[in-house]
This record gives sequence, structure tokens and C-alpha cells, in this order.
Amino acid sequence: MAKQEHIELDGVVEEVLAGGMFRVRLDSGLVVLSHLAGKMRKFRIRIVLGDQVRLAVSPYDPTRGRIIYRIK
Repeated sequence: MAKQEHIELDGVVEEVLAGGMFRVRLDSGLVVLSHLAGKMRKFRIRIVLGDQVRLAVSPYDPTRGRIIYRIK
């Protein structure tokens, strides 16, 4: 499997944690611990409680992910 392969899922930010981590509840009900992707940090896109986001989740560990997009 290539390093680029990931699963994209949508969810809502449920909790903002220390160190740039977020707890996101997916549409399926699963809770995922996630952090911001590099491009979102680079362009200083802020994520707050209640934002709808798109996550990139690894097929190997579906409990952790990266926030890659904030849905408006």
C-alpha cells in the first residue's frame, strides 16, 4: 500500500485538547483523536468547537486521524 492512501471521513469537533489535538465525532458515531494537517497549520486555519471537518484516517488505525479540511 502506498503512503498516500487514506480514508476521508466527515465529522464534528467535539473537544479541543492541548497541543493542537482535537476529539472529532464522525457521522458514524466513532470518536477519533486527530491533529491538524501541515497545510492547515501553515495557512493558520483555526478550528473551534462545533466545526464540521474532513478527516484523513489511516486504514491501519481508525482511532487517529488528521484534519485536512474545515467545511463551511
